[in-house]
Amino acid sequence: MNLPERSSYAASAPGQALRIEAITGRYDPVLATLAILIAGIGIVMVGSSSIAVAEGLKLGPFYFLIRHVVFVLCGVGIAIALMRTELKWLEQRSRLMLILCFLLLLAVFLPGVGRTVNGAKRWLNLGVSSFQAVEAVKPMLIVWLSSYLVRYREEIQHRWWPILKPIGIALVLVVMLLAQPDFGSASLILAVTGGMLLLGGASLIRLFGPVLVGLPAFAAVAMSQAYRMRRLTTFLNPWADPFKDGFQLTQALIAVGRGQWFGVGLGGSVQKLFYLPEAHTDFILAVIAEELGFVGVLAIVLLYAAFTARCMQIGLRAAALGRHFAANCMFGVALWFSLQALVSVGVNLGLLPTKGLTLPMISYGGSSVLMSVAVIGLLLRVSYEVDRAQRQVARARADAMPAELAPEPAPSAASQGPIPTPLGPRERKGPRQRIEPRIGATV
Repeated sequence: MNLPERSSYAASAPGQALRIEAITGRYDPVLATLAILIAGIGIVMVGSSSIAVAEGLKLGPFYFLIRHVVFVLCGVGIAIALMRTELKWLEQRSRLMLILCFLLLLAVFLPGVGRTVNGAKRWLNLGVSSFQAVEAVKPMLIVWLSSYLVRYREEIQHRWWPILKPIGIALVLVVMLLAQPDFGSASLILAVTGGMLLLGGASLIRLFGPVLVGLPAFAAVAMSQAYRMRRLTTFLNPWADPFKDGFQLTQALIAVGRGQWFGVGLGGSVQKLFYLPEAHTDFILAVIAEELGFVGVLAIVLLYAAFTARCMQIGLRAAALGRHFAANCMFGVALWFSLQALVSVGVNLGLLPTKGLTLPMISYGGSSVLMSVAVIGLLLRVSYEVDRAQRQVARARADAMPAELAPEPAPSAASQGPIPTPLGPRERKGPRQRIEPRIGATV
């Protein structure tokens, strides 16, 4: 039986259509719980790993912890604002966000606006604090690319140019990042862009061309600076130079080894006492391994894996409902978090060369933790709209069901009329007949 069209249903039943539009959704509790757990572990471990550093700098024992909590709360404020923002509003302003990406990366080179730390021009001077521009570029680039993949969804599957355009834009951003220099973030942006194109429908064969051309060029850039070559080679054997180029990694490996299975106990790390550089930022996982052991590191990895899997699951539900912008946002942020966490874990365990990427929502870092917490609001908004769309579709199907298939309410006692008298013995005699119930009939 053919169901009525949605347009005719809306025209004939405007009251019911209005009820469908008034249906609200629900923020995904699993995603929110995972994010809270990761951020909570970050607060505890930043407090544990930064006390000695803060006291050594004569800033007070809880200086870094207090700042970390403040940035987390600011990120929560932005997340709440994003949770109340329609995705359509963000999609309509995606081109503006792309322009802001270029402006932010250019601003770090302006005198008085940009700030240089350890020879790198990555920060914007905001007066009360510094802000790393690339941390805001990551979510805004994901929003623009999500919108682009929706607008060119059909062309991406069959043509070259729609694939080359976002890759070209990502390469321009990479060149600007390498000028700062920030090789780790440049690599992450390229990986996220390629992953989103693949999940957005681009053919793997068509992606091979840019990858084959780009890999030699990227390798040449990596080998163009002596310090990058030292990083690429030192992690293979950090013990060859344990007091210079391999110092960070050897101290991290010592911390990992001391932790064994269950760790030395929360707060009991020795390596964080001025042995391990950047103990509360890039190498916070080494402190976690020392204090909480293999079990603690495994819990961190499983939390990120569950977080990524939940994002992908919600993204697939959004794609099934035709909400491709929402799906692409989910996929992009999942790639960002998972790849950055993977690199950070690999660096701390000596599996990858040092890249300077923090552990999302765990490592200390004002701009990093601010944006990684804030983007959770975008993910929760996606989950809200996906749940709302599912409820609306279910309601529309129920309302569009033909009357003869819809269950009728039981009649009231007043509408039943007089109650029939029981049949006598003679009237009950005769062959038994099977009475077939009619659909929609009143019993």
